[in-house]
Amino acid sequence: MSTSLGTFCLVLHGHLPYVLRHDTWPHGEDWLYEAAAETYLPILAMLDECAYLNGNPKITMGLTPVLLEQLTHEHFKDGFEHFLKDRIDRARQDKQEFEGFDEPNGHMIYLAERWVEIYSKLLEQFRAIDRDIPKAFAARATQGGGKGYVEVITSNATHGYMPLLYEDASIRAQVRAGVASSERILGFKPAGMWLPECAYRPGGPWDPPIHWGHVDYRVGVEHLVADEGITHFFVENHLIEGCRSEFVFNDGGWHKVGWDEAAKYPNRGWQSVNEAHWVNSDGNGLGRCIALARDQVACEQVWSGSFGYPASGEYLEFHKQWGKKRGLRYWKVTGKKTDLGDKHLYYPENIDAKVHEHAGHFCNMVKDRLRGYRDKTGKQGVVVCTFDAELFGHWWFEGPQFLRDVMLTLNADPEVDCKTTSEYLDGTFVDKVVAMPEGSWGEEGDHRVWTNEQVNWMWDILYRCETNFGRSLRELPWQETGNAELVGLLKDAGRELLLMQASDWPFVIRRGQAIDYGIKRFMQHVARFESLMDIAEKVAADSSYLGGLTEVERHEIADAHIHDVIFPEIDLGWWGA
Repeated sequence: MSTSLGTFCLVLHGHLPYVLRHDTWPHGEDWLYEAAAETYLPILAMLDECAYLNGNPKITMGLTPVLLEQLTHEHFKDGFEHFLKDRIDRARQDKQEFEGFDEPNGHMIYLAERWVEIYSKLLEQFRAIDRDIPKAFAARATQGGGKGYVEVITSNATHGYMPLLYEDASIRAQVRAGVASSERILGFKPAGMWLPECAYRPGGPWDPPIHWGHVDYRVGVEHLVADEGITHFFVENHLIEGCRSEFVFNDGGWHKVGWDEAAKYPNRGWQSVNEAHWVNSDGNGLGRCIALARDQVACEQVWSGSFGYPASGEYLEFHKQWGKKRGLRYWKVTGKKTDLGDKHLYYPENIDAKVHEHAGHFCNMVKDRLRGYRDKTGKQGVVVCTFDAELFGHWWFEGPQFLRDVMLTLNADPEVDCKTTSEYLDGTFVDKVVAMPEGSWGEEGDHRVWTNEQVNWMWDILYRCETNFGRSLRELPWQETGNAELVGLLKDAGRELLLMQASDWPFVIRRGQAIDYGIKRFMQHVARFESLMDIAEKVAADSSYLGGLTEVERHEIADAHIHDVIFPEIDLGWWGA
């Protein structure tokens, strides 16, 4: 008889918008360099350390296609090496500055030396994996020729926010382009998918957020992703807790049930985040894709700003740096309400015990959640914890160490099975189908972060671009004539459409994090899209037009090729039925 209480699945969502060749600091490529140095490489090192200690780590790692494309590009690889060398030089400069104080601070000198060591090891690690971070994750996904330490999942090509895109063709293109990019770079096709912002929309009547056009019937997101071979995705807890029962497997077959099945059979696991659910929102069919919901109780202990582990006073303070541009950090959190000017110096020797304490507390919480579910239903459940990957290492410097201790602790505990999500689903029969409500993991669980008075002007522009592109693919003779120049221009325009659809641009504007940068980046892609479409229409009307391009038109084509260097294999069929 198994002693296991159930399964723990750790899911990390690695994502950054497209920033290559679009500024560096404070907004731009530095976002990518910091995430690679502080999150992606440390997570790889954490996995290897656990494996070396026979800890059998298991994580589900989301690497969005737009992130994969950037990490594999030579421009990133060269720039990242330069970034790491700059960090090393900065730490050495800090050390000299600290030594030159009227009263030299020995502890700050020690911390500067420590930064030199940290970044030197990162540079060595980066070179040891042939400067290819995606390849390193892919290798650990197939470690030993079987199921590895990591399951890498995909996402939309550029993190396009699916419930708000105007046409299903745009959603299909985002999904298809994302799956194709992941498969090309990783060498295998991922089974799982991270819905951008965990945003979901069921099938049914749909009214655009800016009331642009007429109410139309839209296909549920589960159908759009399942059509491309995706087996499972992740949602916020309230989508499962508020779902409607549709079908149940009982007595050897599937049976249609009433919407209040959860109330009738509370021990079946309906509406519980500790079970997987098939999803089909059309009301007349079996499940298309499996949804796994975040366990809010376990997760908030990590990410909560008021009582989460990263707020502990011993940990490295994120916001206070020495110097202005690319400054290094020498202070600790000290206290949740402590002003930056009153922060105390960081003491690394105090960290191991605190991380061990927090990891132990978290592991016990996971067990309590599984035990509580078993006591309620008599069944083994699952605790799915989903986080932005950049929380671990970038925002919370000690985060990768915390993950290491969690993996080692739970893998040594016979009461908990650590698995990737596909491993969990391979061994679990999902016996219920539900229809979920609309929502996301954003503020208040709805779409308000991405549609509001600050950003709705963007949707008006985006919808015009979507419909213009769809009309052009239907009407321009790119298939009939075999005009390679026309096809090339449409592919370039398609790339710009994907890039302008990124959910990141309205997000950074709404959050006030990089308002000017978000507006500029969105409008740059809009301008390039419109210029390319104008030229494409002229070429469609006269195939010899390319020979008479104006100087400005030649510059506009070259500008798109210089700045937007990802998704090299655009397929116009992605926007098809």
